[in-house]
Formats: sequence, C-alpha cells, structure tokens
Amino acid sequence: MVELAGIIILGILAQWVAWKFKIPAILPLILIGLFVGPISTLFSEDGTQWIQPIYSDGKGLFPGENLFYFVSLAIGIILFEGGLTLRRGEISKVGPVIVKLISLGSIITFFGAGVAAYYVFGLSWKISFLFAALIIVTGPTVITPILRNIPLKKDVSAVLKWEGILIDPIGALVAVLVFEFISVEHDSGYTKQAIIEFGKIILIGFAFGISGGYALYFAIKKKLIPHYLLNVVSLSVVLLIFVESDLFAHESGLLSVVVMGMFLGNSDLPSLKELLYFKESLSVLLISILFILLAANISLDDLLLVYNWKTAILMAIVIFVLRPIGVFLSTVNSSLKTNEKVFISWVGPRGIVAAGIASLFGTKLVLKGEPGAEYITPLVFAVVLVTVLLNATTARPVASMVGVFLKKSDGILIVGASKVSRLIASYLQKSGRHVVLLDSNRLNVNKAKELGLEAITANIYSDDLSDNIELNDVGYLLAMTGNDEINKHAINRFGKYFGENGTFRLMTSEEMRERHHLSARELFSYTHDYTRFTEVAHDFPSIQEIPVGSESQFLRVLNIIGENENAIPLFLKRPNGFLDLITAPDELEVEEESALVYLGKPMDFEDVANATKTQKEIATPK
Repeated sequence: MVELAGIIILGILAQWVAWKFKIPAILPLILIGLFVGPISTLFSEDGTQWIQPIYSDGKGLFPGENLFYFVSLAIGIILFEGGLTLRRGEISKVGPVIVKLISLGSIITFFGAGVAAYYVFGLSWKISFLFAALIIVTGPTVITPILRNIPLKKDVSAVLKWEGILIDPIGALVAVLVFEFISVEHDSGYTKQAIIEFGKIILIGFAFGISGGYALYFAIKKKLIPHYLLNVVSLSVVLLIFVESDLFAHESGLLSVVVMGMFLGNSDLPSLKELLYFKESLSVLLISILFILLAANISLDDLLLVYNWKTAILMAIVIFVLRPIGVFLSTVNSSLKTNEKVFISWVGPRGIVAAGIASLFGTKLVLKGEPGAEYITPLVFAVVLVTVLLNATTARPVASMVGVFLKKSDGILIVGASKVSRLIASYLQKSGRHVVLLDSNRLNVNKAKELGLEAITANIYSDDLSDNIELNDVGYLLAMTGNDEINKHAINRFGKYFGENGTFRLMTSEEMRERHHLSARELFSYTHDYTRFTEVAHDFPSIQEIPVGSESQFLRVLNIIGENENAIPLFLKRPNGFLDLITAPDELEVEEESALVYLGKPMDFEDVANATKTQKEIATPK
C-alpha cells in the first residue's frame, strides 16, 4: 500500500516539477524511477529496491506478469487518447513534410538504427530491428513542453508537434509487427505463419477499432449513456475493445484503440472535448505511474549492460546521423529554410510509447529465451533518457543559435466566429496574416474550417489557451462576439498572452450612445457595434479597398465611409501589405500607395474619385 501510494505521489510531484521548470515530465519520472528502483539497492540495508514492481520474496506490487498486463492496458488508454487528437484535416494543413517525416523518416530510422544495433552491439537482426522500430516514435508528451517554452516560428512548431502525434501509432504498429515476426515460431525465423499473423493484427485491429468507435458514438448520440457515466463508460469500452481485439489477434489491441480514437476524434460527437479532457487527465496519471514502475523495474545489471562505449556510439548514430538524414530528405523541395531543418533535426525526443512497449516486449522475449532480448529495455530507456535530457536542456540555445525564434508576433486571434468574423478573417488570411478564430459554437467553427480558416472550439470561461502551440505567433486579440461581457472577459483574461501588439473589442450598444466615454485604443471600431457589423455583413458581405496616398485623402475617404450606414472602416493597408487597425485615425501615418480597407457596399466611382483627389486638384478645379 505504501509503495503504490508513494508511486502516485512521486509521479504527480514529478509532473508539478516538470510544469514549474518547463521541462518534459518524462525526465524527472525516469530519474525518480531509477532512484527508487535499481539505484536504491546501493543504499538499502538488505540490498533490495525501495520500490519493487514485480512481486518476489514477499515484496512487490504485481505478481508474475500482471505488471505487463497493467502496462499494456495503460499504453492502450494513452494511445486511445492520442488517437482522439488526430484530425484528418491537420495533415493537409502542415503539408507534405509531415507525411514524408512519418513515412520516409521512419523508414530511414528503422533500417539505419537496425543496422547500427546489429553491427555496434552484435545483436541478431530480429532484435536489432525491434529496437529500431521502438525508437521510431517522437512522443508528443515530450515535445509539447519543449515547444511551450520556446517561441518558435509557426511552421517549425507545427511540424514537430504533428510529427510527434502522428508517428506514435505508426511506431507502435511497426513494433508490434516486428515483435510478431520474432515471437511467432521464432525458432524458424521469418515464416509464412508470421505474415498471416500480421494480416490478422491489421484486420482485427481496424475491425474492432471502427466497430467499437461506432458503437460508442451511437450510444452517446442517442443519449443511451447518462452524462455522469459518460467518461467511465467510454473508458470501459476502450478496455473492452483492447482486450477483445487482443484475444482474437495477439497484440492487435494497440492498433484497435488508436483506430477507435481516430474514429471518434473525427466524428461530430458533441461531448468529444469533455471526453478528451478526461482521457488527458487519466493519461497524465497513467504516464506518471508507468514511467516510475518501468524505470524501477530495470535492474542494475541491465544498466551496466548498456553502460559502455557501444551505447554512446549507437546514441550518436541515432541522434546525429539518422535523425538529420531523415529530416533533410523529408524536407527536400519544402518551404522550410536550412536553419529550420537543422532545428527540427535536433529535436527528436522519444517518449512513453517507446519506453512502455520496449519494457513489455523486451521482458516477454527474455522469458521466451530470445538471444539478445535483455538489451531491448535498457537500450530503449537509454535512448529515451538521453534524447529527452539533451533536447530539454539544449533546445532553447540551439533555437537561438540557428535563428528559429519567433521575432515578431503578427498573428491575430479573433474571439467569435460569426459571419462577420469569418469575412474579416478570410481577408486577413489572404493578406498573409496568420488568423485563428475562437468560438464555443461548433457550427460557427465548422463553417470557418470549410472556408480554409484556422478555428478552435473553446469556451473562454473554462478553457486555458495559454499553452496552445498554434497560438505562439499571436500578438493581436480581437473580441468580436455579440456578447459584451464575453468580449471584455476575453481581453481581460487572454490579453496578456495574445495582446502583445494590442487588444481590441467591439463597442457596446451603450458605448455607441455615449461616445464621450470611449477608450479608442481598445475598440476595433469606434463607429459600429456588433449589431451594425452583422447587418452590414449580411447585406454587403464583401471587403473593399480604396487607394489613399496622403493623410488628407485618408481622412476624407474615412469621413465619406463613416457617413455611409452600409460601410464600416476596418484597416489602413500599407504599401508592404501590413494592416493597421483604424482605432485612432488622426494618429496614423499614411504613406503613398496605401489603401483604406472597409466592410460593406462598394462606393460610387465618382465619390471615390472626388475623395481621393490630391490637395492640388481640389485647389484648382477644372
């Protein structure tokens, strides 16, 4: 009881330390596990471990193979949560680089690390390639804390984040397939039976995953599950699908839960976010327990097994050779610059899937008597520990050295995804600005996504957006909902995170009546409230540009637009394409070849011509 409670307390403490010092939680978790496990034998009076995961000699937590049953189920839940975060549309957004990294990059790592393990450690080809399959993955649970602590260019952070998410199930599947090659008639090598087993794994995994996902989707949509039981019933279904799939085809459970998660993650399930939050919390707890248990289960003999120059050579090949080759070949003809490729090459930490499956498969193969299997777990843990420690401590200085820091925050976060917000966001995006729409209304968010806009479903009262990597480059906050309180709350709560260059909101109806109380610098428009914006956008859903070459021209055109009830001034567009909000018109410096941007009815060409006359033309009429 004391040991189990101690693991949970130490795990959560490690998570807090990771949050406090902005490091991946996996690092303190592994160090704690090693300290209370193999290292503790150097300090204990009887030479036993302080925490012994497997029950032996009247001490320990899990009898027999029960530890690995727990590990297997826990990894299944973690992978299901990872599957929930995968969206079909995300792949197209980050471009072909991601597809190449998770395909070509994985192939390079797989064959390169397999050959390196074979020649450096003298392992069999089967064990060498199992090791290679296990280190394909770059865990998002490790990368995300690193990215949160470093303001990177959007393309770089997106590539790293989505590579980590998408490659987890791929690495798990490859590891499962290689494991089957070894375990099925392993004395005979690569047999016809093994290939049949591969087919069974894929077929059963997809069949159970899709079936389980649809069953749970149907039950939730038809309200067959009460709200208070939703999360626990979902968890039980995940465990049921995992176990049932595994009974039909050994090791297919991992694939089935990933497929199930992807199915639900890409559905229109209204309670998806709530389900995801629950699974995230559960994953944090399971990861905390797992890493301490798995690290504690490594013996001193295992550590000494890889405590030599061979391990250093293998690490160097994986980190300094294979990763850069994979990245550079995967980014050929991409928009990424050389310095960005260098940084992506440097950041490739391994995570929970690699460590968990390594411990599971490694122990199983040791019990089967597979030669060289004892190297699997300590070698993979060494890769995880070295890559996490290296990336967590050097990512920021390397980013500074190669110049991938985000130098300016010109992105725009618009709170509210109504028609008028979507219209303005589309214009801003076409002008080369990174725009993200935020709304609690899923229908509005979906409409925005259909237009090719970046949109997030979130509640500003309950959701925390400060750690959202997609918003790293946001420096402007526009609150444009129909609710005045929401607009003010959005600015007050998120202004310090996303309002580096300014926070703006729509004026209230009351402010429209009493204009002498206005703070112009806080208002997106000093002439119109949400109702007028909506009416104009409904009647004239287009954004116009009128060239202005001087301050006087700008003010004249602005005055004409202000008198037109069907037009709302928005921005001053500069010759370089940069857009200034018209919050304080008299203070704007107007350059030649600028343009006034407004929403609404196109102006009569004669009015435009008169408004844009130069001072000389006005003084000397024909």
